[in-house]
Amino acid sequence: MSILVTGGAGYIGSCAVAALKEKGYEVVVVDNLSKGHKQAVGDVKLYIGSVGDETFMHKVFTENKIDAVMHFAAFSLVGESMLHPYEYYNNNVAQSMHLFHSMIEHGVKNVVFSSTAATYGEPEENPISEETPQHPINTYGQTKLAIEDMLKWFGVAYGLNSMSLRYFNVAGAHPSGNIGEDHNPETHLIPIILQVALGKREKLSVFGNDYPTKDGTCIRDYIHVMDLAQAHILAMEYMLKNNCSDEFNLGSGGGYSNLEILNAARKVTGCEIPSVFEDRRPGDPPVLVATSEKAERILGWHRQYGIEDIIASAFAWHKAHPNGYDE
Repeated sequence: MSILVTGGAGYIGSCAVAALKEKGYEVVVVDNLSKGHKQAVGDVKLYIGSVGDETFMHKVFTENKIDAVMHFAAFSLVGESMLHPYEYYNNNVAQSMHLFHSMIEHGVKNVVFSSTAATYGEPEENPISEETPQHPINTYGQTKLAIEDMLKWFGVAYGLNSMSLRYFNVAGAHPSGNIGEDHNPETHLIPIILQVALGKREKLSVFGNDYPTKDGTCIRDYIHVMDLAQAHILAMEYMLKNNCSDEFNLGSGGGYSNLEILNAARKVTGCEIPSVFEDRRPGDPPVLVATSEKAERILGWHRQYGIEDIIASAFAWHKAHPNGYDE
């Protein structure tokens, strides 16, 4: 069985490629390498180009018998999305629309979509369930919700099956230490903490210590990238077996505060990791966590890695690749 992974040279996509290969699937990758890294793909067939280029995708689909698609290709920075909404709608929504059209034209009717819990915005309830109303508060979340809606209507009109997976913060690295997180600029908490541990930053800024939480800092959900990859495979297999569509949240149900993450990193790395408190950032809710009860019940998905495992695998990657893939 052959699986097409879009954005397969990116952080999450490349880990999904590795997980698929480990399960014996044949993998084909499409990536324009604007954010991804060729070194992360490994020894699978790589097509360099845009998923929105239907002429290019015709070549991909005619040269390979694709059974299902995992769609990771997207821009994903919240702050950037607010400054450049045109680029986000064009890259995320328009390109996805052309990809889905290409799939339908070539008889490929199954897609697992990498969505986001940012489609929920600032929910009044925590943990967030699949029934929580979706009201995005940024362009990034809105583009992902637009794609989810598109998939529903494409399902009605064209019989396209889809699985939309919604999650918050992804961290960690592949157990081999060969695939990890390499962003420039880096905006994610755990890699930034590890940059401090490795002496690449002077200190960590913790934004806000007066939230109504157990230690005054924001609480967020974290999931290991390989747990996430396994969730994509389980969702794909369930979709192929049952010829159906659905959506699933993927989270811890409890989350971790910024100080808990920092203290866990100090324990795992053995480094002091200096930190300072800064003023709150506007728009940061006190708590954002998701429940994965539905995914556990229906897909049989269970997280294998705790927060210290996440940090330890990420630390191993960053120590071995201090300059990312460009070392």
